[in-house]
Amino acid sequence: MNNSVITRRKFIGTTAAAAALAVVPFNYSLAAGSKRKKPNSKVGGVQLGCTTYSYRNMPHKVDDVIQYLLLAGINSIELRSVAEEDLGLPQVPQRPMGQMSDQEKADFAKAADEIKEKQRQWRLSLPMSRYADMRKKFNKGGIDVHITKFAPSSWSNAEIDYAYDAANVLGSIGITDEYSDAAEKRLGKFAEKHHSLAMYHLHAQAAEPGFSFDNVIKDSPANMINLDAGHYFGATGKHPNDVIIKYHDRMRSIHIKDKTGPTSNPAGFNMPFGKGETPIKDILLLLKKEKWPIEVDVELEYDVPADSDPAKEVVKCIEYLRNILE
Repeated sequence: MNNSVITRRKFIGTTAAAAALAVVPFNYSLAAGSKRKKPNSKVGGVQLGCTTYSYRNMPHKVDDVIQYLLLAGINSIELRSVAEEDLGLPQVPQRPMGQMSDQEKADFAKAADEIKEKQRQWRLSLPMSRYADMRKKFNKGGIDVHITKFAPSSWSNAEIDYAYDAANVLGSIGITDEYSDAAEKRLGKFAEKHHSLAMYHLHAQAAEPGFSFDNVIKDSPANMINLDAGHYFGATGKHPNDVIIKYHDRMRSIHIKDKTGPTSNPAGFNMPFGKGETPIKDILLLLKKEKWPIEVDVELEYDVPADSDPAKEVVKCIEYLRNILE
């Protein structure tokens, strides 16, 4: 009998084994542990990183996220909601599905307000040593928390002070929040008080009539632009380098993603890196040439293939960026 022929019994056994392996989850701890050298995602003088929002659909404790980052060889991050979630922040209830009665709406609003008050009390009673311990975990893995996103612009003054104290303990250069006129007017003053920065993430606002990046930074020298190059290109079709060149001294972070442009079909659509139209190569080579202190953070938002997961996709994204810069 030809040796390449598999008997029916052997075929059944082999198929069963393959099926069993297919359902065994990937062990990120073991995979990361096999690479004992410290991660380094600074390439060609450009610091590549990741916003932990990229892992939102996976187990999301700090220990989990560290393993995902080590798998990708990432040594610098924007730390998002995982920080407070990991430390036990009371969670706002999920809004019920479907149409709610007026009474149900009132009950839900009351429950949400009660949780927000519990969150306020939790934040103001949390010892900063908890964040110091968190920083030690990241640093032990060779990872720096470059920026912390608390989104505190709607919080009480005391909570904003808490957020900046925590960011400083974590070793962050500052806090990022979603841009609004109210946020820009408020957070910059707190950033100044804490000798820190306030950075504002933008979506499609640049496509709105009369928009100016000058308004994002006008009320405080501590205000900075957190440019999302993908959102900017996807909404306007304009080259992000024009904004980067003009405002490079008021920018410390760029979110990178690949999108189609506003006149494409589909328009402004998130794509795997290298499949969209965002001029990622131009952006990276500009930063490499000019050596500005602006980090580039992967923000994974495209649809993850069924045979993959966000951690594996971030690895692909980082490798794509590395290959441009090396």
